[in-house]
Amino acid sequence: MRKIPTNSPGKAELPLDLTGPHITAGASSAHRLYQALCEMIVSGLVKPGEPLPPSRRLAKQTGFRRNAVVTAYERLIADGFAQATVGSGTFVATRIPARAAATRKPKVTVETPKQGALSLGCTHIDERAVQRFRAFVGRRMRAFGSEHLHYGDPRGSRELRVAIADHLLSARGLRCDPDQIMLTSGTLHTLRIVLGALLKPNDQVWCEDPGYPTARKTIAQCGYRTVPVPVDAHGMQVARGRTTAPHARAAYVTPSHQFPLGVQMSMPRRLELLDWAKQAGAFVFEDDYDSEFRYDGAPLMSLAGIDHLQRVIYMGTFAKTLFPGLRIGYCALPERLIADVTTARAALDRFPATLMEGAVADMLNSGAFAANLRRVRKLYREARDALAETLEAASDGVLSVPVPSQGLHLVARFDPSVAPAVAAEAKQAAGAEGWLLADTYARARPLPGFVLGFSGHAVPQLVAAAERLAKEARARLRTKGHQARRA
Repeated sequence: MRKIPTNSPGKAELPLDLTGPHITAGASSAHRLYQALCEMIVSGLVKPGEPLPPSRRLAKQTGFRRNAVVTAYERLIADGFAQATVGSGTFVATRIPARAAATRKPKVTVETPKQGALSLGCTHIDERAVQRFRAFVGRRMRAFGSEHLHYGDPRGSRELRVAIADHLLSARGLRCDPDQIMLTSGTLHTLRIVLGALLKPNDQVWCEDPGYPTARKTIAQCGYRTVPVPVDAHGMQVARGRTTAPHARAAYVTPSHQFPLGVQMSMPRRLELLDWAKQAGAFVFEDDYDSEFRYDGAPLMSLAGIDHLQRVIYMGTFAKTLFPGLRIGYCALPERLIADVTTARAALDRFPATLMEGAVADMLNSGAFAANLRRVRKLYREARDALAETLEAASDGVLSVPVPSQGLHLVARFDPSVAPAVAAEAKQAAGAEGWLLADTYARARPLPGFVLGFSGHAVPQLVAAAERLAKEARARLRTKGHQARRA
């Protein structure tokens, strides 16, 4: 962790309130200190540009360890409330992001201005990573060559494909040749290209139920018949899929962190799914959308790694590990499919954009990509914990919130006897972002609850949004008299 310089004189003692309503009870020392510092800054108790005290002095004032103070300062800098100057110290930012004056109720800036707290798919890219990426882009543009003036390989630049193959081997235990990698604009683009190369109109595709609605819609819009297959605590129920559509030509799954429920597909289910694919001559699309963000232990081996890329098409993206504006995703293909999929890609949109490929390869090869993941993983873990703790506490037991060991979202559920309409009314009344859990179901009876994003959001805003949602959840149950859902 980079040490923040805090050698400025600063205030003798900061007017911190570590017990007020803006402090999350039971949170870590670093998080509570961060909240107190935020409140102090936005309320005008310290002025823009004013120096903050050295970390040792603040640790002595608060009784916290110095590491907690350093972590709080790092978070202030990451969220734009402070800035550090080497050799001079840490200062309140000269411009507080989207904050009101002391007389107004504070509002917290999020990473993605158009998406409020609890929105899914938001990302944070560390400032150091931004600086490295800018440098890589600048260097690549200065060395602009003829490769950008001609039509390229439909699979994308070999340099980036080599870097991705190395990353998949080290991070996911997936060994593949760069020739098996194809760059796309993201998961949905990958589905359109590869399904178009493999399937015929009206072919059946297994989809998890509940599952990712946008993928399900994309598959249907391409002219294929989606077959909802129920999910339980062990993942997709392969036996149900065999019964419902034994001759389906493909299956779309999220085995490492099922969307939205968050369960991990068990090894028996994985082997069962691969056995079905082999027997049916079908292919499995593995959407590994958030495996880089695992908070407890190493990431699980990918389904494609178990299968050795025989029947599995592995799909990944940089939308969450870097930022969505890149529009760069990728897939790893079974060797037998390379020719057909490459031909289909060339017929669809020729080849991927080339200008950003080199900079992304530089991020991967230089270690900047891995360093950014380590830093934001820590932020996301803190955001996850704060959101889960707030929902549990503020809902007074009305919501059950399993803490996910991986990913960028969590699920908050009512008791199954509660009508799904209660969740919809609570979400609307709270003005909350995120999804209704019921909206991710296709055929199975939906569970009442919410799918809530915690990545890319400032913790104070997450906490405030969670408190509003939990309050409305309690209120709706009272007004509805805890109506049970009719069978």
